[in-house]
Amino acid sequence: MKTYNYVLTEDSITNTIDILYLSSKTDVLIQVFCGVDGEALKKTMHELHLLLPNAVCIGTTTDGEIQEHHVSTKKTVVSISVFEKTSIKSTFVNTGNSFQNGVSLAHNLLEDNTKLIITFSDGTSTNGEEFLKGIESVDNKVMVAGGMAGDNGNFVQTFIAQGNNILQKGAVGISLNSDELTVQNNYSFNWSPIGLEHKIDKVEANRVYSIDGTTPIDFYAKYLGEDVANALPATGIEFPLIIEKNGMKVARAVLAKHPDGSLCFAGNLNVGDSVRLGFGNAEMIIDQSNDSLKKFYESSVETFFLYSCMARRRYIPELINVEVEPFASIAPTAGFFTYAEFFHHKNRNELLNQTLTAIALSESKKHNIFHYNKTIKLSQEFSEYATTVKALTHLIQQSSQDLEEQAKRLDEQKQFSQKLLAQHKLFMRHTIHETITPLSVIMNNIELYELEHGKNNYLSNIEAAMKNVFNIYDDLSYLVKKNQREYPKHTIDLVDFVRNRIEFFEQLATQANLHFEFLPKVSSATLGFNETKLQRIIDNNLTNAIKYTKENAGIRVSIEKKSEGYLLQILSASIHIQNPEKIFEAYYREKSNAEGFGLGLSLVKQICEEQNVTIEVSSNEKTTSFSYLFKGEK
Repeated sequence: MKTYNYVLTEDSITNTIDILYLSSKTDVLIQVFCGVDGEALKKTMHELHLLLPNAVCIGTTTDGEIQEHHVSTKKTVVSISVFEKTSIKSTFVNTGNSFQNGVSLAHNLLEDNTKLIITFSDGTSTNGEEFLKGIESVDNKVMVAGGMAGDNGNFVQTFIAQGNNILQKGAVGISLNSDELTVQNNYSFNWSPIGLEHKIDKVEANRVYSIDGTTPIDFYAKYLGEDVANALPATGIEFPLIIEKNGMKVARAVLAKHPDGSLCFAGNLNVGDSVRLGFGNAEMIIDQSNDSLKKFYESSVETFFLYSCMARRRYIPELINVEVEPFASIAPTAGFFTYAEFFHHKNRNELLNQTLTAIALSESKKHNIFHYNKTIKLSQEFSEYATTVKALTHLIQQSSQDLEEQAKRLDEQKQFSQKLLAQHKLFMRHTIHETITPLSVIMNNIELYELEHGKNNYLSNIEAAMKNVFNIYDDLSYLVKKNQREYPKHTIDLVDFVRNRIEFFEQLATQANLHFEFLPKVSSATLGFNETKLQRIIDNNLTNAIKYTKENAGIRVSIEKKSEGYLLQILSASIHIQNPEKIFEAYYREKSNAEGFGLGLSLVKQICEEQNVTIEVSSNEKTTSFSYLFKGEK
């Protein structure tokens, strides 16, 4: 095979290309890489079709063109390959569905001896990943190459073509069918992830609505600045999201933005995907410029086709020549700069961004052993600039690595803390479970003893203390279980309920030389409430009143009807509360030697907030009152 690459000028095509020679050939592939516009592509395709009807011709608009050692923009490059032992088929598809386009294209092109499919899709509406999956669903063995069309970074309208068929949407493609043709591929990435990992929260195929709880546009603005966010999607191609798929680091570049703040990317993403922002690693691009060629050493190569991401050309323009030079020094080389690249890897078709993909073709069995050792000489001005960029890149990489290590340590500490917390909860659950049995045994035996032998001062003191312990147990039990069980509401008479709880704690109050005064102003007060939750409110207030009321005083409990609901008030001559705003905080106690854990009122506040109960605390040197307004459903 032989390949001839041309840059079209204002001269006639017949003055540039040897039409007479090519007309005599039967298997001719023409690729047109047009950086001008859709009309120029249409005109070129039409002329070639008239002049070389024997040739198979496909074309695309670009974000730059490759012709031998040269990289251009807004030019038209024509690459003509003449095969001796290979047949060519071509097709175009535009079903409106990216996956189905891939299926149809594969069915139209594949033969038993197909070695390669080269395909170009439009660059603004096709879901490239779905398109490649469609091809793969028909045959996952055949190699696929090519990319998504460009329009010089405008992201408005791209064009693709097959013969005289000019398409704004869909895909075109050719297949190379041969028993003799050898095809190899390789790619260079050199884009590095930076910063912390972020999670995709909401996505539909390739349209992302939320990253870490924020819109993708706000995400880009936060990490890359408002200027980059405002210039999306053009700037997004240089700063893609990077994920790992099938053992490869894969970039997902921005293709389109939407008024709702969402962004469309070149390929699919999934909810839960871990992504990081990427940047062009100039240090790697410069130092590893020959690496993508090494795979082809000791191989027969008669032609290279390069399909490279637009970001590589735009990032540091002079560097792209560093990448193209090694290929063009070995064999005829042509290609274009894409909005996404198609690559075949381990029986999978991958949609790539930020890469240079290379296809090496040969019909010759002779192995040409070659090694490219030429050192690319940069201009002094650029060499100094490149040194600066490499240093800054190294700084970014090292800072990112330090951040990763710090994040890893924090994650390890977090996991250790979560493990401790889980063990603590388990210990509490088992402790509470094991505590209820001996408490019940003690209380039951006290009651049995009193039934048989009558009241006993010592046992009465034990019983009063046990009721206090029961209250602490109930608080802890509720704390442990509240997130693991349901607490349904029932119809409860607040008057009867409070009276029963006062009777339960009567002996505890008597032991403290106190007495309850229950003064309801209504005969009944019906609520929809859960008994366990209501008991936590009542019991904590009654036991607190017993703890803090001055000796020989009364604890007055009242219930009255208000327009908003029922008001429960507990008032006593207790010590002055110095910090009323803090008493509902967990573990807060105004007196360090006070009994309990300081959890009771914190639980009360949580329950009241859940159940739409209003709390009011009033305290002075003489009295303290806690008032609870039960208003019903929120």
